[in-house]
Amino acid sequence: METTTNKFTGYQAFIVAIIAILQFTIVLDFMVLSPLGAILMPELKIGPSEFGLVVSAYAFSAGASGLLAAGFADKFDRKKLLLFFYTGFIIGTLFCALAPTYQLLMAARVVTGLFGGVIGSISLAIITDIFAMQLRGRVMGFVQMAFGVSQVLGIPIGLWLANNYGWHSPFMLIVIFSILVGVVLLIFMKPINEHLKIKSDKNAFLHLWHTVSNTDYLKGFLGTVLLATGGFMLMPFSSAFSTFNLKIPMDQLPLLYGVTGVFTMVAGPLMGKLSDKIGKYKVFLIGTIISMVMVIIYTQLGVTPLWMLIVVNVILFIGITSRIISASALMTAVPAPQDRGAYMSINSSIQQLSGGVASGIAGLIVVQTPSGVLDHFDTLGYVVFVSMIAAAAFMYVVNKMVMGRK
Repeated sequence: METTTNKFTGYQAFIVAIIAILQFTIVLDFMVLSPLGAILMPELKIGPSEFGLVVSAYAFSAGASGLLAAGFADKFDRKKLLLFFYTGFIIGTLFCALAPTYQLLMAARVVTGLFGGVIGSISLAIITDIFAMQLRGRVMGFVQMAFGVSQVLGIPIGLWLANNYGWHSPFMLIVIFSILVGVVLLIFMKPINEHLKIKSDKNAFLHLWHTVSNTDYLKGFLGTVLLATGGFMLMPFSSAFSTFNLKIPMDQLPLLYGVTGVFTMVAGPLMGKLSDKIGKYKVFLIGTIISMVMVIIYTQLGVTPLWMLIVVNVILFIGITSRIISASALMTAVPAPQDRGAYMSINSSIQQLSGGVASGIAGLIVVQTPSGVLDHFDTLGYVVFVSMIAAAAFMYVVNKMVMGRK
């Protein structure tokens, strides 16, 4: 169970590393679709709305599986649960690597989402079981480095593979790497079953109902709805916006994502440590203000030189990373120990479903002209701006609730 010291033990350091690497594979599987958008849309003969549905398919299936798994999430050893869903994720990604058409790719994304969408919630439950609250900001900082690493290594490599060997090849690379991660997880992670010692006479469905109907938990769930909106709206169209609107050549996108990723990697642990030191909500608020300003600037850009876009992207992602890390650490304090698995699963489902709805709405707002240029991207920026204001207000309520328990 969790320790109360301010330093990681050797095993805790291993857990941070393996969960960060595991999250890297999950994040890359999702994020690689964004830069592939400029390749997939013409190759599969689909428009922004269909591409938005490909992104949404993963999110909706992930949301559904999280709800189905929630009642059982606290009934099993978390290591076994993690291995089960990670195996399914690998199989789903393999289907993506083999899919020859838009319809089969959509089906493969559904399978991947059914398994991959639950893994983040299981990982958060494991972190909450093993690490005390005063360490969780740092832990989330390192785990969120997965986003930066996916941009520094994963996305540039994925784009290079897609440009040279076809869009299927990045998914095959993820499959091979994920198998290696799964083997390490199987051999070296200890069972995580302390939560099973807390006796509960609730069956899976009653456990799910009690978790969903808990007033405190509902506050956390609503906060997640607002948090998920922004990222899912902008991210799926970022590569197409950069290529067609900002006139950044496709072969320069790996440099854009790579440089942004380096800064995100460095910022992650620093923001995590800062959130442990000055408070999770303070860091969240700072990150939100930065993100709001940069979203408006980013979505208003016209033809832009690469160096300027890199600067804008770096500042935007530092703001987004600060929000994700601080909010994730704060959310781990919401559930009671015996409800952690269920709460995290439901929370993950809500995040995925909200993101899926947001991505679908974004696909309806954005219109691609015959030349490839995306119209109404600035409107998308205003919607994200408003959602961030609402998220900041509601996270204040969640923070006040968590702090009131101390």
